[in-house]
Order: sequence, then structure tokens, then C-alpha cells
Amino acid sequence: MAIITLGGNQIETSGNLPSVGSKALDFELVALDLSTKTLKDFKGSHLILNIFPSVNTRICSSSVRAFNKTAASLNNAKVLCISRDLPFAQKEFCAAEGIDNVVMLSDFKTAAFGKNYGLLITTGSFDALLSRCIIIIDKNGTIIYTEQVPEIGQEPNYEAALKALVNE
Repeated sequence: MAIITLGGNQIETSGNLPSVGSKALDFELVALDLSTKTLKDFKGSHLILNIFPSVNTRICSSSVRAFNKTAASLNNAKVLCISRDLPFAQKEFCAAEGIDNVVMLSDFKTAAFGKNYGLLITTGSFDALLSRCIIIIDKNGTIIYTEQVPEIGQEPNYEAALKALVNE
């Protein structure tokens, strides 16, 4: 498990992020149209997984906006924004904000993604939500970058994440 903080208070996650150099685990997440998406659906593309507790909070929505802006200029890369929000809430947020360059996905059904990737929060007031993380997967399914933000209220290091992708 990883220990991170929420408002300065320690909380725990279900495990540790996958190691750089390891193969990405398959997943089943729910898209805005309620279809199921797996890792195989994005085969051949570099993936930026922007993972966060809820799109309806300030830092989480900022990360979606930041990656939406960046995603428009990426070649052969897709940004997957993943939370446990219901797809209806994700869709409403995207419509209100004009978000159309990222793929919104939800882990609301089983939390299997959060558990398998070691980032499901297991203690504290955000128990059962996903911690704020960035995972970059290359087009061959290998993890090339990870970041778990140590304090939920902080934004991820966008520059480092994008640099890892560009250096790929």
C-alpha cells in the first residue's frame, strides 16, 4: 500500500502503482455511452492515464482541462481521464466545459481498475475513490511513467508526464 495525504491527514491506497517497465494490466472501464472499454480498445496508441477522485472537485477538473488542452496536439496518444464518477456526471462536466479531446472513463462498477493498479483509496474520507495519479503506457503496452501525487490537493506534474511521453 502507498501512504498519501488528504488535507495533511494520512490515508492509504490498496497497493502501489505498477512499476515503470512493467506491462500494463488490462482493465474494464465504463465510457460516457455506457459501453465497456478495455486496454485493447486503445492498442497501438500511447496512453496518458489521468486518474483522480472526482471530476467535480477543483484540482481534478483542472487536470482534465489541462490534458484536454494538451491532447489536441498529441500525435498517436490518447488521454484517458479515469475516476469513479458516474458516466452521467462525467458527460455533464465535459459538455459544460467543452471537453472533447480526452476519453472519460469510470471505474464505478467494481473498482477493479483502482484495486489492480494499486491506487484505490482504502482509508479516510475519500475511501473507495481513486488517488490522483498519472500513468503513461507506450503503444506496446509498457508503463513508461508513473506519478502518485503525495497530497490529493496537489496537481500532478504535467510537464514531467508529457516529457516522458515526448522522450518515448
